[in-house]
Amino acid sequence: MAVPSLPLHPPGLRIGLYGGSFNPPHAGHLHVGLLALKRLRLDRIWWLVTPGNPLKELGGLPPLAERMAAARALARHPRLAVTGFEAEIGARYTLDSLEYLAGRAPGVRFVWIMGADNLAQFDRWRGWRRIAQLMPFAVIDRPGWTLRAARSRAALALARFRIDETDAPVLAERAPPAWVFLHGPRSALSSTVLRQQRRANFDGSQH
Repeated sequence: MAVPSLPLHPPGLRIGLYGGSFNPPHAGHLHVGLLALKRLRLDRIWWLVTPGNPLKELGGLPPLAERMAAARALARHPRLAVTGFEAEIGARYTLDSLEYLAGRAPGVRFVWIMGADNLAQFDRWRGWRRIAQLMPFAVIDRPGWTLRAARSRAALALARFRIDETDAPVLAERAPPAWVFLHGPRSALSSTVLRQQRRANFDGSQH
């Protein structure tokens, strides 16, 4: 297997990893990226455009290249990078990707980033406890998910490893398991809702 192309990652860099199908990418993704850069004092954010989410219906998912191009068009920021390396290494689960990166770039301080909606179902992810042991992670609050995420099985199981928001700037330096729940300005944008609106507009134009 050819070595997949990754954005530049010199040792010591603090890099946030934000994965998703980006179908389509939207301002909410940008909000998360910029918020994480600032609050976690990161050097870079990588958007990991996934081949597909095992917990979601994949029917009608646009090609990876198309979604990556749309993500790059949105992520016009010198510290945001878009990569589709998961498809190159045949990763099906987040755990596969994070184990690969941890082994490939041991000198980089990676931080996994997820929305509060994902924390609410984190216990359904393949190897979620292993993910928490691999690298620190940050949870970005989302409207309607604050309490459900905080009371979720995974949040309760990992409660003793949660750090205060005031310590967010040093999360990347913490040995895992360590995580933080970031509150503040929230984006209600959703790729699912945008797809539904797009379909509704298309159906309406056919009448």
